[in-house]
Amino acid sequence: MDHRAVTLVEINFDGLVGPSHNYAGLSLGNLAAARNAGATSYPREAALQGIAKMRSNMARGLVQGFFVPLPRPDTQWLEALATDSNTDPALVAGAWSASSMWTANAATVSPAPDTADGRCHLTVANLVTMPHRSHEWHDTLAQLQLAFADPQHFAVHGPVPPCFGDEGAANHMRLAPAHHAPGLEVFVYGLRGGPFPARQHEQASRAVARRHGLDPERVLFIEQNPEAIAAGAFHNDVVAVANENVLFTHELAFADPQRAYDLIRMGCPGAQVVEVPAKRVSLADAISSYLFNAQLLTPPSGDPGSGVGAGMTLVVPEECRENVAVWGWLGEMLAGNGPIRHVETVDVRQSMANGGGPACLRLRVVADPATVDPRFLLSDARADLLERVVSRHWPEQIDTSDIGDTALAAQLVTARGALLEALDLTVLT
Repeated sequence: MDHRAVTLVEINFDGLVGPSHNYAGLSLGNLAAARNAGATSYPREAALQGIAKMRSNMARGLVQGFFVPLPRPDTQWLEALATDSNTDPALVAGAWSASSMWTANAATVSPAPDTADGRCHLTVANLVTMPHRSHEWHDTLAQLQLAFADPQHFAVHGPVPPCFGDEGAANHMRLAPAHHAPGLEVFVYGLRGGPFPARQHEQASRAVARRHGLDPERVLFIEQNPEAIAAGAFHNDVVAVANENVLFTHELAFADPQRAYDLIRMGCPGAQVVEVPAKRVSLADAISSYLFNAQLLTPPSGDPGSGVGAGMTLVVPEECRENVAVWGWLGEMLAGNGPIRHVETVDVRQSMANGGGPACLRLRVVADPATVDPRFLLSDARADLLERVVSRHWPEQIDTSDIGDTALAAQLVTARGALLEALDLTVLT
C-alpha cells in the first residue's frame, strides 16, 4: 500500500448555521420547507444544535471541519435585480437565505485515489434550479479555495455552466473498500419528478466526472426514481446514503434499483446493499423522518473487521425515533448481522424544519487533514469559540415579517463579522 494513503481520512465539513436562518419556504419540492413556511425560526438554537452535532462526531474520533456562513443579506444580488419597495418578497427573502448551511450542496468531491492526477478535486455547485441558492457559489468557491489552497493536493473548480443544474454532493455517492482506497463514484441525476423539478442534470454530473479526471470504468450515472422526487426527495441523499462498501437505500430511490445494485457490485466488489422495503417504510415516512439523510460513518474504533465495536454507525435525526415504522425497522436491522451495527440520534430540529437533516449539513472530503487550512478544522477549543460567538451575536429568533428589516440586517452583518474576526478569516469579508 502507498504509505501516503494511510494519511487520507474522511473529514466531514459541516456548515455553521448562519444568523439569518429563517423559514421563508423558498424551496419548491422540499416538503418540510413548504410546511413550515412563515414559522418563527431560532438561529441561535439552530447554530448551537449544529455545533453539538459536530462535537459528537469528534467524540467518535472523527476529524471534523466546518464552513462559515455566507454574507447575508446578499446586497449585491439585490442590486443586480434592481429591487425596490415593490419587489416580490420572495426575492428579498432569497438574499437573506441561510441555505449555505447545507454544505452537501456546496460541491462535488472526488478524492485523490480516484483522480488521474492524484489530487482531490472539488467542483462548486451552481445550484441554478432554486433562485435563493443560485447566488451562493461565488462566496462558497472563495471559501473552498481558501480551505483547500494546497495545489499539490487539491484542485478546486468553478461551477458547471448554468445551462445544467448541479446540486453537488447531495446527488453523489462513493463506494470503496476504505476511504483511502480507489473507489467507484456514483452520480445520481433526475429527469422528471411530477410537480417538482429534477434538480441534478445528467450532463452536469458527466461534466464534473470529466473535469475531475475520473476513470470512466469506475463511474456510474444512475437515474433517480421520479416517484421519489415527486414524493419530496428533491436530492438523492434524502433516499440513499453510502459509506465505504455499504449502500443504505430506500427501495424506491432509483429508477431501476436492481440494475443500479448490480452495477455497484460490479464496480465495487464486496459492496453491500442495505435496502429498506417500501412496504415497511413508505417514501412518505422516509422523507418526513429523513431516515436516509443520515451520516453513515465508520468510527476509527469501529472499522469493519477490527473486532470489538466493529461496524458502521448511522447517525439519524431525532425524528426517526418518533416515527413508529422507521424506528421499528431500525431496531430489526440492528438485531440482524448487517454492516450497520449502531444507530444514534442527533437533534437538528431547526435544520429539519427547513428540510435538511444530518447529511445535508455536511460535505465529505477524503484528504490528509495536514493539507487543509487549519482554520477550517474543528477542535474542542474552536467549538467553544463558535459557541461563544453564536451565543453573543446570533439573533434568538426571526419571524418572516422581519426579513428586509434594516436593523436586523445590520445585526446579521455584525454577527458574521465577529465570527470571521474570531476565526482569523476576515479575508472572507
